[in-house]
Amino acid sequence: MPADLLARSRFVVSPLHEVSAAITLLGRPPNVPWQRAFYSAHRAAFDAMLAEHPVRATLLHSAFRGSTAKRLGWMADFLTVAPERPGMSFQEELDVIAREWDDARVLGDLWEVGHHPPAEILQVPGVHRELLALLEWVWTATVASDWPRRERVLQADIVSRTARLASGGWAAVIPELSARWSWLPDGQLVVSRHDIPPRDLRDALSLSFVPVHSPGTWVSWRLPTHYALAYPVGGALADTGSPLGDGLARLVGGNRARVLRALATPHSTTQLAALTGLPIGSIGGHLRVLLDAGAVLRRRSGREVLYWRTELGDALTST
Repeated sequence: MPADLLARSRFVVSPLHEVSAAITLLGRPPNVPWQRAFYSAHRAAFDAMLAEHPVRATLLHSAFRGSTAKRLGWMADFLTVAPERPGMSFQEELDVIAREWDDARVLGDLWEVGHHPPAEILQVPGVHRELLALLEWVWTATVASDWPRRERVLQADIVSRTARLASGGWAAVIPELSARWSWLPDGQLVVSRHDIPPRDLRDALSLSFVPVHSPGTWVSWRLPTHYALAYPVGGALADTGSPLGDGLARLVGGNRARVLRALATPHSTTQLAALTGLPIGSIGGHLRVLLDAGAVLRRRSGREVLYWRTELGDALTST
């Protein structure tokens, strides 16, 4: 991998990849409690939508290829388009697909996934519009209302990974993203255990690492310039949108307010002590109260634990 590309690599939140993650979770009953809750909440409506739109149902069924000992699993490229840049909204990412994926390209991608001609029901004008409608439905019906909470969890993961990157480099970070990934001494990034030829990224402009609410990993691209690797987000169980407990009633006093104001950006307890002038023991007590109240989040990064404000914390400091 070119050194300059690696230097430009970054962690990115992608609403479109969250939609792809939602589709994978709705495709089969999951085992993890938070995944089961999502599945139970949305599967019936998802099935009803597909029953009403058979082209979408066939399109989605054809977009996945299961993995076996001899065959690499695959997801259609139109479900995992690499982000052009950080901070894109879902609509901006959907517009990229609308602009670049016509009927012929969608059908060609399905042929590559299944190694056979797509089903006859898909070989009609407008299949790319059905794809757009499918993605928009999943976003609107299953992800959009929960997006503020999801985004905070994803950003928290990025904060942790970035701090780990600063201390240990990519060789330390890559294996933590997926047990299937590894960083070789010669600069190669291994993302598959199958015997497939390496991909030359010398013409690439960006390489993004994308946390997603999904148990799986995938590779995506917009050839030849943009590549992305999606990995399961850490802390998916973080209840950043839970109702507040009794801790909020104790959020009074100048010292606690100083701690909360200092957490506009992530800091450790040691950094907070330096910023506020308060003893570390006192900082710990204030942070426990703020955590109980839902005003801050925390995440381990190497040997440190970083804290930062939630939306509630932002609202409290603005009053």
